[in-house]
Amino acid sequence: MKQTTAPSQTYRWTRRLLILLAVYLLLAYIILPRLWLHHEHQPGLADLSAVTHTADGIPGDPLNVGLVGDKTDVLRAMAAAGWLPADPITLKSSVEISASVVLDRPDKEAPVSPLYYEGRKQDLAFEKQIGKSADKRNHVRFWQVLDKGVEGRPVWLGSATQDAGVTLSRDTGQVTHRIAPDIDAERAVLIGDLVAAKVVTELYQVSGIGPTLAGKNGEGDPYYTDGEINFAVLSPGATVVSAPPTVDADPWLVQGKNQIWSSIAPLLGSDDPPAPAP
Repeated sequence: MKQTTAPSQTYRWTRRLLILLAVYLLLAYIILPRLWLHHEHQPGLADLSAVTHTADGIPGDPLNVGLVGDKTDVLRAMAAAGWLPADPITLKSSVEISASVVLDRPDKEAPVSPLYYEGRKQDLAFEKQIGKSADKRNHVRFWQVLDKGVEGRPVWLGSATQDAGVTLSRDTGQVTHRIAPDIDAERAVLIGDLVAAKVVTELYQVSGIGPTLAGKNGEGDPYYTDGEINFAVLSPGATVVSAPPTVDADPWLVQGKNQIWSSIAPLLGSDDPPAPAP
């Protein structure tokens, strides 16, 4: 009678490692991302993408901020927060931003390069200068994505990033910026400015791109994010409100994920951890 040979120790360890790898992949890429998804505050966003694209269809900056209000509300609120509308890209504005950088002089409404969401260029773009020139600045692009959200008002998604310096676009040769990698910090700047201007009545988060440790935008600039979109509900007409905004809590799993992320973020090169859930 032929005896069966017991599996070798190498085979047993290989099988265990493969099982552990399969479990890790299942948890990391399927189960946990689905558990972290939450659109309870704006269900209409559940089927929308959370990433912009360049004109060539290359993934660009992720969406990380949202506003609720009509166009007039947005324009007035951003002005109250100290953010100015960006000029369109023309030969004149391109020369002016180049001169601003070279001569270290102000250009507070310097143009913002176009990005596309769902095939559409940004509806609005704003900036807030850092220092003397357009070399460094806070900026955000907005797209209106819903005519009516749960509040019965228009919903806007935006991508807020900090420009950390200038370079030439690898696609067009135009002067463009490279972004600072901690895009959650820029998200906090914008939402914080709106709250400080007293034009926000409510704050909450919805799922965005998801936790990203080593993302790259369309120009190849690295970024990292907890993957949430921070929303600010604007007061009608962006009128000043005396009461602080109400803060809607995230599901407990998302809160746990954000706490873990806040401990990881400083290790990624940021002096300041990403802004906590509003």
